[in-house]
Amino acid sequence: MSPPPRVKQRSTKITAKTGKSIAQTVAGGGKIVYANRELSWLAFNRRVLEQAQTEANPLLERTKFLAIVSSNLDEFFEIRIAGLLQQKDSSGGEASIDGLSPREQLKRAFDEIKRLVQEQYKCWNELLVPALAKEKITFKTGDQLNAAERTWVEEYFTKQVLPVLTPLAIDQSHPFPEIGNKTLNVIVSLDNPDTPELDNHTAILPVPRILPRLVQVSPDRSGAQTFIFLSEIIKLFASALFSGYRITSAHAFRVTRNSDLYIDDEEAENLLKKIEEELRNLRRGAAVRLEIEAGVPEPVFALLCEHLQLTPENVFKLDGPLNLVRMMSLADLVDRPDLKYPAFVPAELPGLRVSPSVFAAMQAGDILLHHPYDSFQPVVDFVQQAARDPGVLAIKQTLYRTSGDSPIIGALIEASSNGKQVTALIELKARFDEANNIRWARELEEAGVHVVFGLVGHKTHCKCSMVVRQEGDGIRRYVHLGTGNYNPKTARLYTDLSLLTCNPEITAEVAQLFNSLTGFARSPEFKHLLVAPFNLHSRIQELIAIEAANAAAGKPARIIAKMNKLVDKVTMDNLYAASQAGVQIDLIVRATCCLVPGVKGLSDNIRVRNIVGRYLEHARIYYFQNDTAPLLYCGSSDWMTRNFFRRVEALFPVYVPELRDRILKDLLPAELRDNVDARVLQPDGTYVLPVRKEGEAAFSAQRYFMESAQKRGAEQIEVVS
Repeated sequence: MSPPPRVKQRSTKITAKTGKSIAQTVAGGGKIVYANRELSWLAFNRRVLEQAQTEANPLLERTKFLAIVSSNLDEFFEIRIAGLLQQKDSSGGEASIDGLSPREQLKRAFDEIKRLVQEQYKCWNELLVPALAKEKITFKTGDQLNAAERTWVEEYFTKQVLPVLTPLAIDQSHPFPEIGNKTLNVIVSLDNPDTPELDNHTAILPVPRILPRLVQVSPDRSGAQTFIFLSEIIKLFASALFSGYRITSAHAFRVTRNSDLYIDDEEAENLLKKIEEELRNLRRGAAVRLEIEAGVPEPVFALLCEHLQLTPENVFKLDGPLNLVRMMSLADLVDRPDLKYPAFVPAELPGLRVSPSVFAAMQAGDILLHHPYDSFQPVVDFVQQAARDPGVLAIKQTLYRTSGDSPIIGALIEASSNGKQVTALIELKARFDEANNIRWARELEEAGVHVVFGLVGHKTHCKCSMVVRQEGDGIRRYVHLGTGNYNPKTARLYTDLSLLTCNPEITAEVAQLFNSLTGFARSPEFKHLLVAPFNLHSRIQELIAIEAANAAAGKPARIIAKMNKLVDKVTMDNLYAASQAGVQIDLIVRATCCLVPGVKGLSDNIRVRNIVGRYLEHARIYYFQNDTAPLLYCGSSDWMTRNFFRRVEALFPVYVPELRDRILKDLLPAELRDNVDARVLQPDGTYVLPVRKEGEAAFSAQRYFMESAQKRGAEQIEVVS
């Protein structure tokens, strides 16, 4: 049977109150302006770097932020830079939304990245290393080790490192080896000490991923901790691998490769096997970046660039350790609570604590959870209790990303073994989680779970779980809808919302959504949910248009939207038009924002801010004042073209008044009030601290939510006792 055609959805564009096109309404007849997507994202990553530079943050947490900057840049090169390079090589490629060619975008991106990396290593060398040293946490190079430390490191090398290293010579009989993506390597120059002018050789030492990159030197009795990077150890004792030769130089390097998957769902008979093949090919993807230690000899540098086919702009000579992502482990290696964020225990809602089951609590009313301030455990309990409840007949679950020891997966397997019908929609193409999801798919299939992969040509990104339960003479559905993944680990680090409900109108539409994903559906109708690729985009544009019409008619009009990224051109054009009509618009956009606020005649009424703090802001919340009938939606979708048209997304309404009030009178106002972790986007693409009024106190939304959760926890103890 041939697959159904890809779902198409019409886009809706509104106009300003004059009825003219937006371009005509801009003051002075100027063009609509947009920010460059790549540069906007880099501005966000600079905000992350600010957290590493900020002395008010705990020292070990600052090292984590520095690691996150590197991790973010890795992904940026693997996907965004790789894509631009391909566009540049294919007849120049299409211009970006702001009119830049791929070549110009690459130039500007590389200029900004080089400045960012320079500041990142300045932060490491001049801020973090000295501050850590004051706390008796030191990092040494090979030539900084004292005699006792060198003896310990040499023994470590001999026992732990040397046995797993394989030197790869480069000469006429040994071609340049395949360098794995983001692997650590050391390139060594050697000569024969008897005839140094005649014998010059080059070899590469690939370092297995299994070896720890950060090594603690034998503990000091004084309580001080000394660390050395694995690359330093290998460079120091590499001569053990080249008997009779003299090492003239040794430098660590790392290659980043194109890591995007190119898979046509319609052509792949077995999607799972096809993705496995592509994952094996990724290590051979085209090189897009070379990172190498500063001071590398020119002939060695030229050799690497030639074989990797990289130009100098793609090369970063680093004044410090490669791959600062590895600094993420430092906080685990150093037992210093005083240098970390204070421990935080998420609150448990009293209603859930005293209820005999999650289902009984849901029967009493909808439940809204704000993670990580509210515990994620009720979501896990929802699936685990369903697996063991004799009244539960079926469980349906979407899985985009989850943890390595996922209790959700275990519960689904247990439910299947208990005779329940279990269906799991697993997104095999969840970027960088493809291998994990393939493993989960196989394990679930072996346990008898029905595993499906959603709509052809679309990633399943919605966060939905449904339980079908026999109660008396009837059937009742219970659902969990969320803004984040079913991952208990990231639920402690990401801010997200969860709705647990047995509202029959919503649960019926969730059932319809699952049926659309597991079967065939060209145009399912949803009245309560906003679902991509069916009605989400058109409905969002209609809601923006309603606000614009209300403002033009002199009625109150307001939009508040919180998301991770804002890129979709039609949506931005309609927001511009709504601003011109007088709608007051507040956008909280964590990362990429291609809309330019504060442009006279275009976006005077639009304010954009982002929040970068202890937790990763991840919730998506959309509020439309809608005259006398305000609308509030939460869910999985950002305002990006891919989310609207190439993914399955779900936004859910929040109907219960007290739950709406929690978002509209507490959550959103707190984030708009934040003047500590928030920054306000300027028309030139920079972010600045919010201006404080005279006498206004410092206010952090995340800190406020933590304090509120602790109060709820204390109240709960009183209720239970």
